[in-house]
Amino acid sequence: MNRTRLEAFSDGVIAILITIMVLELRPPEGATLAALTHEEGHLLASFLAYVLSFVYLGIYWSNHHHLMHTVDRVNGAMLWANLHLLFWLSLVPFATAWMGKLHGHELPAAFYGGVLLMAAIAYYILVRIIIAEQLRHSGGTQSKLQEAIGSEVKGIVSIVMYVAGMGLAFVNQWLSDAIYIAVALMWLVPDRRIERRVA
Repeated sequence: MNRTRLEAFSDGVIAILITIMVLELRPPEGATLAALTHEEGHLLASFLAYVLSFVYLGIYWSNHHHLMHTVDRVNGAMLWANLHLLFWLSLVPFATAWMGKLHGHELPAAFYGGVLLMAAIAYYILVRIIIAEQLRHSGGTQSKLQEAIGSEVKGIVSIVMYVAGMGLAFVNQWLSDAIYIAVALMWLVPDRRIERRVA
């Protein structure tokens, strides 16, 4: 299989997840700014959680797009690793709605971090499987993806920060939120390594 079907399916799933998230947002009953925070459901918190999750899904979509440009052959392990990633991303709308509705509660914030953590681990697994297939196909001499990404420090730091965010959710949710935002900002900065290697 070439990468086209895998990319198209993944793009479709991520688009559906974003649609589901925005459909969870309910407009306030009142026509004032106070209605955003005063009404049941804490609409402002829900909106901010949506924005953060939209950014995360956008980051995954962009990075997945770049990742697939290093792939010439798709095997069964890649298909399952990609489905594993999409499984954790499919929980983002649920985690977003729960955290937004119950902002200030420990467990929803920790769960949100847990979903982000598992998605990051799933992405790491997908990367390793692609590299292994490229090395196997080239007789252990070459992997376009491995040459492009080099060190995986940013990915490992992200995983550590997610764990810290989950723990801090039980201390102060604002600290937890700050960590999740910091990781998103860290990945929001464009990473041109794969683009340069493919070019």
